[in-house]
Amino acid sequence: MRIVAFLGLCLSFQLVSFAQSKSASPSQPSGKTALNKGTLETYLRYLDLYRVPVTYKIDDPQPSKSLPGFSEVQVHLSFEGGGKDELYYVSADGQTIISGDVYNINRNPFQLTLSKLVTADAPSFGPANAPVTIVEFGDLECPDCRMEAPVLRRNVPEKFGNQVRVFFKDFPLESIHPWARAAAIAARCVYRQDSKAFWDLYDWMYENQPEINGDNLKSKVTGWAGDHKLDTLQLGRCIDDKTTEPEVNRSIAEGRSLELRGTPTLFINGRRIGGLQWPDLELLINVELQHATGK
Repeated sequence: MRIVAFLGLCLSFQLVSFAQSKSASPSQPSGKTALNKGTLETYLRYLDLYRVPVTYKIDDPQPSKSLPGFSEVQVHLSFEGGGKDELYYVSADGQTIISGDVYNINRNPFQLTLSKLVTADAPSFGPANAPVTIVEFGDLECPDCRMEAPVLRRNVPEKFGNQVRVFFKDFPLESIHPWARAAAIAARCVYRQDSKAFWDLYDWMYENQPEINGDNLKSKVTGWAGDHKLDTLQLGRCIDDKTTEPEVNRSIAEGRSLELRGTPTLFINGRRIGGLQWPDLELLINVELQHATGK
């Protein structure tokens, strides 16, 4: 069931009650709940019906700032090849849970997402005060990212000039793209040496993606770096030592916290979208500009 209510608070959620012909228990003190974790896990396993073995880890309830009278419970699921996190709102008596998003109409609807996006020290182009920010989570071996790249690199600045800033975050899909992680590490090494050169490498890597593989990645990147007057010895050491791998890992962890399912994934002022054709992306940027200016 999806419910939308506007009383200073807009809710879009699925409500599930554990109670069966049973009256609700008395209210618990604020921040506490009568939730039984074992009961919740059993219920969710039956509800979700995963086809693979799944391990559940249920955090302790925390008072909800979004939904007064409820507690927030993070449920962490792990399975072979991945995992995901789910947030539930639990009533004080532990009998009712709500799954979904909670919005306050006086706040940005994408504020929770924005709070998880860390753009400090991420490659970017465009002015810092641009009214529209696009954060791309990409994979340098991803064919769909290759098709998206010219849209971000050419269409966006040509159409919108200084009104948009674009950031790039690494999210290599290692299970299907064997050299994506190595490419992310190498690209971050270039970024460390010359932040502007990163975007030249970004363009070059996508343009030459079919000719790159795990065996020739380093030689091709260092060859490109030599042509662009970078220090190839320093770059080679950075790639061999995987110096930038912690930065890549942080970006991956951030993507997982945002429950990314694939690449490219874009966040336009916090609004999540998948890869888009140019007319659709242009439309969304115009929506954000109109929202920012009130016109």
